[in-house]
Amino acid sequence: MLNKWISLLAIVVFCLSACTDGYIDDIEFVEPGADSESPEITLNYPTDGTQIRVTEDVTSIEIDLEVVDDIEIEWVAVELDGQEIARFEDFKDYRRFLGSFEYDNLTNGEHQLDVIARDLSGKETSTSVVFEKIEPYQPIYEGEVFYLPFDGDYTELVQIQNANVSGSPGFTDGISGRAYSGSPDAYLTYEGGNLHSEEFSAVFWYKLDGTPDRAGLLVMGPPDEANPTAMNNRTSGFRLFRENAGGMQRFKLNVGNGSGENWFDGGAAADIDPSSDTWNHIAFTISSDQCTVYINGEVVSQGSFPGIDWSGCDILSVASGAPRFAGWGHLSTSSQLDELRIFNRAISQSEIQSIMMEEKN
Repeated sequence: MLNKWISLLAIVVFCLSACTDGYIDDIEFVEPGADSESPEITLNYPTDGTQIRVTEDVTSIEIDLEVVDDIEIEWVAVELDGQEIARFEDFKDYRRFLGSFEYDNLTNGEHQLDVIARDLSGKETSTSVVFEKIEPYQPIYEGEVFYLPFDGDYTELVQIQNANVSGSPGFTDGISGRAYSGSPDAYLTYEGGNLHSEEFSAVFWYKLDGTPDRAGLLVMGPPDEANPTAMNNRTSGFRLFRENAGGMQRFKLNVGNGSGENWFDGGAAADIDPSSDTWNHIAFTISSDQCTVYINGEVVSQGSFPGIDWSGCDILSVASGAPRFAGWGHLSTSSQLDELRIFNRAISQSEIQSIMMEEKN
């Protein structure tokens, strides 16, 4: 029994010592009227200029904020477009409030979010940001399943996919708005499994920079376990690329059929002069029995084909052959690319020409 009391006394002595040694903060007495600072507000999300892209017309948004006061917070209110959507009056830490809540009725258009905080002495602070929920993109062509306009970001607009960005690509003036501007070792990748279809087409604008003298443009290929650092498995998917041909740049398409590969090389008809410094329209179509490559709306290569195989093709590479078509050095360049569209059908030559005319105008 004596040992029990000795142990209890030791605990009490330790606690008293901890309090005097600074382990527990002293309670500070605050004179009335000593509250001299207004609350400080930090709005973590959304921030000024935030753009929200989703496939729905009405969506939710997670609002994240922080309020700090030197003495005590009385209340915090959040307003969206002038209407109060949240109010907080109960705080575990009366000097610091970390708030995060979901608002589930955000509509298309520009919005203003205001946060107002008041302390016990009646001083108020407010902050506001303007952000936008972008109206969902509606495909304008039959079978359009992927659209990448490059208008200041790398977001694909049909399925709302954000790119995995490698290197340091940028933006420049494009055929319509802004365009992708490449740099060494820069490229984009997207989810590719949702693009598989028996027929497939892609169209885009391309301003050629011929250095280095070979590069990948669009690639959906399988992994290459035998060459993990220089992949070049061509038994499935496709590889659209360019390479030197007597000083010109020749555009070629390779497509895997499951048991082998098929080449579509138009020779000189598929050449572009790297010194031209002009936008050229590139397109290709894959049907169940034929592949065709177009430059500026004209056929430059065409041939029979047994049908594409998509085994292992889970990523789409844009502006480089990496990582799935790197074995022959078809990587990145400083070329520019704009208005990339992918279709789940083989579109016709007249449709390609119509798209060209609409985008140029």
